[in-house]
Amino acid sequence: MSQSENKIDLPMFYGVKAGMTRIFDEQGKHVPVTVVKLVPNYVSQVKTTEKDGYSAYQIAYYEKREKLISKPKLGHLKKANIEKMLARFAELRVSDVDAANLGKELGLGEFKESTYVDVTGTSKGKGFQGVIKRYNFQGGPAAHGSHFHRAPGSIGNRATPARVFRNKKLPGHMGVDTKTMQNLVVVGVNEAKGYLLIKGSVPGAKNGFVRISKAQKKQ
Repeated sequence: MSQSENKIDLPMFYGVKAGMTRIFDEQGKHVPVTVVKLVPNYVSQVKTTEKDGYSAYQIAYYEKREKLISKPKLGHLKKANIEKMLARFAELRVSDVDAANLGKELGLGEFKESTYVDVTGTSKGKGFQGVIKRYNFQGGPAAHGSHFHRAPGSIGNRATPARVFRNKKLPGHMGVDTKTMQNLVVVGVNEAKGYLLIKGSVPGAKNGFVRISKAQKKQ
């Protein structure tokens, strides 16, 4: 964790999934990448073990118009000397914190090219779906004489246990889950133009927020 006079480099920040494109490597091979739009991230609160029971940095992001920010949030940002109107907050647990970092903007010093990252986002909503789409069930025969096509089939026994077990895979709401893809590679960073390129796809829909953090399994 490094820091400068006005910025601090932490192993996590929030961005916006702008979409996907492709680039070409030195061998001329095409590489599919996800474009992450860089948005301002600020340290809005420093939590200490003495005061809060644990040490962490609270990160503020998602800039909106002032009239759309609640007064408690405005007061919270003012207390941290943050001029931007930010609407979302998240925490990063760290072992050592410094109160002098309050109000500083997050830098990208921890996310150079070839860095492995974990990306967390909210998956796309699919609505109410059956077991074939939701859980990849095989389904029944497609023949005309069959009365078993896309139904889930038997879901329990008879008199024993006379109930359906918890967590039985059945039709229901699909999507809008918090998903994390691990060990993705940063293939490009351009702070001047405000974007970061990650090899492959990441969870979530276009224009959705994603959390990018240093990979836990590859240091």
